[in-house]
Amino acid sequence: MIDRITVNPKIHFGKPSVKGTRITVQSVLELLNEGLAFDAIVHDYHPDLQVDDIRACLQYAIALVSAKDIHLSQIPA
Repeated sequence: MIDRITVNPKIHFGKPSVKGTRITVQSVLELLNEGLAFDAIVHDYHPDLQVDDIRACLQYAIALVSAKDIHLSQIPA
């Protein structure tokens, strides 16, 4: 399903986006973070998307996180 995600330097400066659209993975993830359901994202925000596109965004994010060591640093109080 990740084949639904593309990186094109001519679209949003190379940010990952849903293939065939200008909708970034980040935009979809932010809507999911706000608690929107897949159907609501499609109906209310991005009618050009399919539910499988949203799933692909999640899979892309999971693959990205699993491929890197992430070190969170504490900000001193």
